Amino acid sequence: MNLIKSTGTFGFFTLLSRILGYLRDLLIAIYLGSGPLADAFFVAFRIPNTFRRLFSEGTFNAAFVPSYSAEITKGKSQSKKFANEVFNLLIIGLFFLIIIIEIFMPWFILLIAPGFKENSDKLELTIYLTRITFPFLFFISLASFFAAVLNSHNKFALAAAAPIVLNIVLISTLLLTKYLGDNLVEYLAYGVTISGFIQFAILMKFVKNFIPISFAFKLRVEKKVKFFFSKLLPSIFSSGVTQINILVGTIIASFQASAVSYLYYADRIYQINLAIAGIAIGTVLLPNLSKYVKENKKKKIDLIQNKSLELSLFLSLPATFALLIASEEITSSLFGYGSFDIQSVKNSANALFYFALGLPAFAFIKVFSSFIFARQNTKVPFYFSVISVIINIIISLYFFNQIGFIIIPIATSVSSWINSILLLIYLTNKNFFTFRIEIIFSFLKIIFTSIIASLFFYYLLNLSQKYLMYDSSFKLITILSLVIFTLIVYFLLSIITKAFKMSDIKLKY
Repeated sequence: MNLIKSTGTFGFFTLLSRILGYLRDLLIAIYLGSGPLADAFFVAFRIPNTFRRLFSEGTFNAAFVPSYSAEITKGKSQSKKFANEVFNLLIIGLFFLIIIIEIFMPWFILLIAPGFKENSDKLELTIYLTRITFPFLFFISLASFFAAVLNSHNKFALAAAAPIVLNIVLISTLLLTKYLGDNLVEYLAYGVTISGFIQFAILMKFVKNFIPISFAFKLRVEKKVKFFFSKLLPSIFSSGVTQINILVGTIIASFQASAVSYLYYADRIYQINLAIAGIAIGTVLLPNLSKYVKENKKKKIDLIQNKSLELSLFLSLPATFALLIASEEITSSLFGYGSFDIQSVKNSANALFYFALGLPAFAFIKVFSSFIFARQNTKVPFYFSVISVIINIIISLYFFNQIGFIIIPIATSVSSWINSILLLIYLTNKNFFTFRIEIIFSFLKIIFTSIIASLFFYYLLNLSQKYLMYDSSFKLITILSLVIFTLIVYFLLSIITKAFKMSDIKLKY
């Protein structure tokens, strides 16, 4: 495996999905803005989409790949049997979960968005829309299982490309707004579930090229399958801790008008970079790292861990600086249209600024957790994630009445940095990870290069202010041009300072 090429492949399709996701959210911002309809839809969408992120963005992968890879070494019949038993139990478990939630949906929504209780119309609409979107969880969870099988065979492209379907379906729905009128949010909700089914069907078709998947109702399972599921829940919580923190933030934000929408738009922006700097790297390194751990190839383990961490910082740090410098300009350029007014831009930009402070930590959590998951240990990241969530809740609740929704991104970033530091301490104390001397110098080069590129970006930003005003027709083209130009400068500087080495592109892991 080539880490950079595999990350590039996975990252390309993930980035394409995020770009289409941005177009989707831009249309939502134009037609729904940040009012009650937007709040209702975002909660209805957030719930199954959080589960999508928890399952598809490395979490299910983290628990499944090491176990499944071990079965592959034993032969095709063993891996087939293991995969089918996991598949069957997933179907049964998900079916009953969805039935129960659908029955108790009013109470479930009050748990997720308790602040909506003060607005009965918004509450009822949210309940109705979530009932429509929730079956998405069933299909996307099974699709994530298929994606994990493909990733185990180092087939990353299709798994990364599958989420594009969701955005295509929702964009198509939004483009029909003038025909759908007041029923737009209802059709969007149906679109969410339909897209889940399509992803499930596509991935199932391709998985059959590796193992035949079939459903057979049976409750007796082997010990190794029970062992896998015992690791799955801790893995979901630990690998998806950032998303859980965001969900916690949504619950608290529901008590402030439009705050759910502000956080959603801010979340969408920084997630574009996180998709590559954390999720893509964590996903592609896990199959080979698991294999090297099992074979006790210490030099290979050391190399792939250091290089993946270096790549994560290389991708996340300049994005952090850019979001800190131009949070308002970026938010305005991406979403400042139609019903999304100047005040909405300012509030979302403030949230984005504080989310940006935690962006490297969000990426490090994905990478560090993969180091531990490769050793078939999901409990330690789980414990640290619980600590992180508790800290997040305490900070958010304590300061919410004083400073409002803005405490949520602050608390998320603080708790994420604590989580990433705890993971690093554990890895070093257990001798699972050691910083190479050259990686420390690489870190310094990346920091230096990021600072220089950021100063250049700041200079360009000041020169272009009149084209970045809220009512400017050229703001999107302007901000994209500045970002692309700065990225080119960053890569050129990285080559000059050797923060990025061309030889790494050909390096095999």
